[in-house]
Amino acid sequence: MFNYFKISINTFKESVREPIYFLMLLAGLILIGSYPSAALFVFSEQLKLVVDSSMATGLIFGLIVAVLCASHTVAREMRNGTVLLLLSKPVYRWTFILGKITGIGAAVTLFTLLCNLATITSVFIATDQFRFDMTIFFSYYGVLIAICAVGMIFNFWRGSSFPEISTYAATLLIPIITAVCILTQERPTVSLTDLSYALVLLNFAVIAMSTISVVFATRLDIVANLSLCTTVFFLGLVSSYLFQRQTDSELLNALFQFCYAVLPNWQYFWLADAVAVNRPIPFSYVVDSLVYVVLYVSICSMWAVAIFQNKEIAGDGRV
Repeated sequence: MFNYFKISINTFKESVREPIYFLMLLAGLILIGSYPSAALFVFSEQLKLVVDSSMATGLIFGLIVAVLCASHTVAREMRNGTVLLLLSKPVYRWTFILGKITGIGAAVTLFTLLCNLATITSVFIATDQFRFDMTIFFSYYGVLIAICAVGMIFNFWRGSSFPEISTYAATLLIPIITAVCILTQERPTVSLTDLSYALVLLNFAVIAMSTISVVFATRLDIVANLSLCTTVFFLGLVSSYLFQRQTDSELLNALFQFCYAVLPNWQYFWLADAVAVNRPIPFSYVVDSLVYVVLYVSICSMWAVAIFQNKEIAGDGRV
């Protein structure tokens, strides 16, 4: 277990140290903060546009980061021989791959959490369809500048990783400005509880995709991994339409049922429309989704271990 936790922690640090991780995070935070201003003069639909756009940004960016982290920390280590060096020590293959899944899952969870908190802040900025809160707006972007400034200072004076320190600064400052908005501002027209549930469901989707990307990363490089994960994502979006149908062929019906069971249905995790129209989201739905994600991640983890057990790594035969 010690090796498992060490690999998980090191994988998390490797992920947040990647420049693309912080670039995607910063781009996502900037976009989410800009949606209230872009949604001005949208008649009675400003909050809906802000919620939809912010949640879509967090989901898409999170899925991309999940694939990139998996490719960088798994496929690249297998390509440059780092895995062989690690497996020469008392580290088993299943420990390595499960540690990678946990570390990458933690990194993408942090990414999605920060985007979710920015989404809540963005909702407070969008007061109505004709104006937005300028104080929160400029404070939010001031926080983003401070995050970059902290990273630059530590990088200059101590030689620390700019993406890593900036990410940790964001982990500290973004929740603060979100908490200030919740405690000091008037409640928006959307339910914060339902919005929080919807954002948690997005986190579940990103965790599931990160596990799938690790499975593919054991055999594929970054381009093939990204292409295959993109295919899985789009098929999962329309899986209900494609595979929940009955035909005259029993074989085809069985194939449809198999595809529907194997592919994650991302529509179950997308409840932005329910939030926009103030439709309550039951807590039991979140619990059921959590059970689904835990089972799906467990199955994919076993699949990844099984694939990695038989992979040839420079003649290494460790099991």
